[in-house]
Order: sequence, then structure tokens, then C-alpha cells
Amino acid sequence: MTFGISFAPLVPDYVVWAAAAVAGVIALLLIVARMRGALIRTLALALLVLALANPSFTREDREPLSSVAVMVVDKSASQGFGERAAQAEAARAALTERLARITGLELRTVEAGQADGESDGTRLFGALGAALADVPPERVAGAIMLTDGRVHDVPADTGALGFSAPVHALVTGHPGERDRRVVLVSAPRFGIVGQQQTITFRVEDTGAPRGPAEVRISRDGETIERRSVLSGDQVRVQVPIPHPGQNIVEIEASPILDELTPLNNRAVVSIDGVRDKLRVLLVSGEPHAGERTWRNLLKSDANVDLVHFTILRPPEKQDGTPINELSLIAFPTRELFQQKINEFQLIIFDRYARQGVLPIIYFDNIARYVRDGGAVLVAAGPDYASQTSLWRTPLESILPAEPNGRVTEQAFHAALTDLGKRHPVTRTLEGAGAEPPAWSRWFRLVDARSIEGMTVMKGPDEKPLLVLAREGEGRVALLLSDHIWLWARGYEGGGPHIDLLRRLSHWLMKQPDLEEEALRLFARGREIVVQRQTMAETAAPVTLTAPSGATRTLELDPADAGVWRKSIEANELGLWRASDGKLTAMVNVGPPNPREFSEVTSTTDVMAPLTDATGGSARRLLARAGAEADVPRVVAVRSSETFKGDSWIGLKMRDASVVRGVGVLPMFAGLLGLLLLVGSLALTWAREGR
Repeated sequence: MTFGISFAPLVPDYVVWAAAAVAGVIALLLIVARMRGALIRTLALALLVLALANPSFTREDREPLSSVAVMVVDKSASQGFGERAAQAEAARAALTERLARITGLELRTVEAGQADGESDGTRLFGALGAALADVPPERVAGAIMLTDGRVHDVPADTGALGFSAPVHALVTGHPGERDRRVVLVSAPRFGIVGQQQTITFRVEDTGAPRGPAEVRISRDGETIERRSVLSGDQVRVQVPIPHPGQNIVEIEASPILDELTPLNNRAVVSIDGVRDKLRVLLVSGEPHAGERTWRNLLKSDANVDLVHFTILRPPEKQDGTPINELSLIAFPTRELFQQKINEFQLIIFDRYARQGVLPIIYFDNIARYVRDGGAVLVAAGPDYASQTSLWRTPLESILPAEPNGRVTEQAFHAALTDLGKRHPVTRTLEGAGAEPPAWSRWFRLVDARSIEGMTVMKGPDEKPLLVLAREGEGRVALLLSDHIWLWARGYEGGGPHIDLLRRLSHWLMKQPDLEEEALRLFARGREIVVQRQTMAETAAPVTLTAPSGATRTLELDPADAGVWRKSIEANELGLWRASDGKLTAMVNVGPPNPREFSEVTSTTDVMAPLTDATGGSARRLLARAGAEADVPRVVAVRSSETFKGDSWIGLKMRDASVVRGVGVLPMFAGLLGLLLLVGSLALTWAREGR
């Protein structure tokens, strides 16, 4: 219970102060003039001014509040190294028991630093702030953190804490810990496909002298180089970028003796491969209604550099037209099909037949170009069934279907085969799910017998319509109809010609998204999605490896024709790996090289500036490896600037309280005020009458 005096003036404040000034002047004159009753008159004036101020006696019933201390227990991945977790739990139990003996202290314990798939690094002060969110600063006694010292959200100054109380750090681990890590100095984010990119790194050893390290550089899980380096030296390595999309490069150093963990012996660089320009050679033969379909599609793609030739005038044609009146240019066959053929990613023959323009030897070059990694697409018409067919050239060795010399002339709906329903080129074509498919009819099909590859689209009587094949390192596609232009022109509602032709050309140019057999990992927020694309009826189990090295086996669920999928929670940051024994996939969740694993040796240096500024301390639980944990005593301190000693740490005990009741007694209200004022006037008159 506390007592006090409060004022509630009956008039504005300036009137009270003016009255006090006038009363003071009058009282001074009375005293200087030594008039009789000067003191009594002064008392009367003071009581009048005091009455205007309306003072009241107050009484407050207060209930004391406990001081609040927070113990933050680091549960980050680095606390799992060595005996750190056991040390922290032992200290936690001892401190909880000792703090419970302090009268008027409330202990709050919070665990923080667990990997959540979103935050990078160990964040303990965010958890501390959340634990004290409902506690006024004047009740905070301090904080004790059980951690390995690698905290990544330490405030720059004590003002950011939001309270004035000591912070103590009790550090697990022991002095002299050894560890090796790979540090990236510079790494590109993008690279041109087919070119090399430079990565600069160094190997750092902590707690160990400089020494040699064996380094393995791999890309997408495949080793591309090994070399021996000296720790501390900067090393530059050239990495080729073979494909578009993510190219994940790993730099892994050999371990050292007695190091804490090999997890940070590896650094990861994700380089997005970007194609410079896709060079496509389009050779059109006999003019027909759909001749511009391929040209319009390829010219609309800004990433495609198109070279287009139309064979309008075969060499044997002799019609007497003067040479100086011909506006056509000669077909540069030698330049295109011998000197520069390897500069093209795709060669398209659109209704092309042998007309003596290309010598037979050049078809040999094209076949060799495909086997070495190139791509050829044949969009066939009746020419493919004729005596001048491309089949009757050295291209026969790479073409996936043999014509029988007949052409079917009837209306039909192009349909997907069972393989086509699973193949990424045709699987999700709009309208394919209807029966018949919801697109316009075609009216011509070259009869052929599929001899290799996959038939993904069919015509009437199960005849092959679109056949895809692999030949050596390259790819071949054969479209056995020249009526796809009906879809482009919107006949009977048209069809998905853009999607089909674009996917077809990109599959030929080895776009990773269109691979028939692929294992993929996707990071979507706090989820990792494992997806298997396959032409088989089932998908094998997948082994998923977390950044910490923990593994689990996943049984994938069917999601769509040819697609199997499974989602799990991404509870760790870093590089995740998936493998089904044949294929491997990798994906980064968060940054490629999490700070949690960049530096893992325990230290007091990170926390010491803040703990010292608050009057606390950062000290180790173990003085040396193999020693017993030394948990300091906890002392309740009422008033001090320092809250630490050789064997103790202190908490700042507070005198906070909450008001439960208030009593107010006005001094000049009612009979009491009247008696004071009348009494003072009566004394004045009585003194004057003597």
C-alpha cells in the first residue's frame, strides 16, 4: 500500500499560478512591512491558493509482479555435432532447477533455431522477442542462451533488444574444434549453353594447420574434374554448361582428421543455362497450302535464328528464262550441309523430295550430324511415298518409319497412342482427352511401317502419324501428314498446332522439360515435390537425401499418365538429392550454401559484444575437450551495472507491481475544506482585533 497527494485544479492552471503569484507578492509585502499578523495572513492566502489547486490524499493498493527471465535453447542443426546437444540439455536442467529457487522470478523456456525450410541460419533473438512479446520491459530480468555461439540474428546494439537487462550466452562445444569448409569467392548465376563459366573458391581449415586437400568438382552429380589444392589458396575452375535450366555444380573437399562434420566440405553453385540462339534450318520442297506453318511458328520465337530455303526451281528445269531475270539465289548446299551443318540445332525438311539439289553425299553428312547429337524433323507429304522420297537416301538409316508407297486420302482425327498419352510432347495437348479428339480432321496420311522409335500419334486403322526416335546422340521426328495447316487455319475449330509443333521442335533440341525419362525435384515454399516422368507402367521408389545427410525412401503416387509424384515437407535448407538407381535430381531449398553449415566451430566471439554491452557474459560450458560441464550459479541482483562473475551470472530483479485499488480523499472538499478556510480567516480577524 502506498500513499501520495494528487492535484485536480478547480480552475485553469494559469489562474492557479496567477493566484499563487499574487499571494506571494502580498505575503512578501506583509513580511517586509512587519505588519501584525503577517504570518497568519500568509497562511490564509496559502490555504486559499491551495483550495484552488484542489489537492487530494491518495492511497494505492499494489500487488507486486514477478520478474521474467527467458532461457533460449538452440536446436539448430549445428547443435547436433559432437556432444553439444547433451551439454545443452544438462545445462538446461541445472539452470531450470536453480532459477526455480529464486523468489519472484518467472522462467520462460523456448526452443529455437530448428530448420523450417525458410529461415537461413540460427535465429535465437527472434524467438527471444516472441517469448517476451506480452511482457513489459520493466519486468524483464534477462535472458540466458544455450547455444554453440553461431547465431545469425545478433542485434547490432542493445537498443534493438527492447529491454534493459543482462543477456548471457552459455556456449556448448569445446575450444580447439577442427573443421574444413569450402568457401565460394565468386560464382556466376547464368551461363551460355555450350560455353564455360569460371568459379573461384578456397578451402579453409579451422583449428588445423594449412595442408593439402583433394577437391572433386562435379556437375549434376557427374564428376568433371579432380585436383589437389592447398587450404587458404584461391582456386579457379572452368565449368562447361551443357544444357539449359539448372546446372548444379558441387565442389567437395576431402575431410581432415577429427573434424566436426563433412557437410560443409561441399559448396554448391546453381548456374542457369541459357541458350544463346537456337539455329534452325528449314528446307521446304514442293509448295503446298501449309508451307508457311513451320516458318510462322519458328519466326514467332525470339530465341530461334531461322534459316529458310524453299526449293522452287530444281537444277534440271530448263524453261528458257534469261539468267538476268531470275530473282532466286543459288541454294548454298556445300556451306550449309558440309561446312556449317554442326552450327544448327535442328534441320527441318518440309515436304522435301530429292530433286537433284542435294548430292547424296550431303545426306550422309546429315545422318552423321544426327548421330553426333543433331536433330532432324521430316514433315512428310505424298513425296515421302514417291520414288524421290527421303527414305531412298542415306537418311534411311536414321528415319524411324518405312513408307509402303501408298497414301491414305480420307477424313480422320489424329489421336494419341498409349505411348503418346504418356510422352511429354503430346501428353497434355488440349482436346486429346475427348473421343474423338476435340480438334479438326485431317484428310491425308502417308502409309508407313514403324521400324523403331515411339509412335505417339496415330491415324485411321492404327497407322503411325507421328514417330519419335533417338539415333546415337541425336533425335529424329517423322510427321506422316502435311495437313497440320488445317489446325493453323482454324478449320472445324482448328487444333493445338502451336503446342504440338513447339514441343516437338524443343524435344528434338533436347529441352530438359520434355525428356521421356526424367526425375525432377521442385521446391515450392515449404514443400519439396519429387516427380518422375516415365514411359513405363510403374515408377521405382526414390531415395531422397536431405542436406544433413538423412535419407528416406519415397513411394511415388500416380499423378497423370506417365507422371508419378510425391510431396514432403522441406524442413532443411540446402541441397536435396533424389535417386531411383538410374536417374538423379537435385534442388536447392533456400540458399545453396546455408549459413547454418558454413561455420560450425563453437565460439564466444559472436555473442560477446552484445552480452558485454548488457552487463552479461559469453562463456563456455566446457573449458576443454573431455572436461565436465561447468554450469554457473545464478544470482538475483537488485541494482548493478554488472551481472557476471568468475563462477556466477546474474539476473536483474525488478520491483514492478500492478494497482489493484485506489482511494482518494480531497483535502478541501466538504466540511474539512470549509473548516480550514473559515478557520484561517477567523485567525486573521482574531489577530487583527488585539
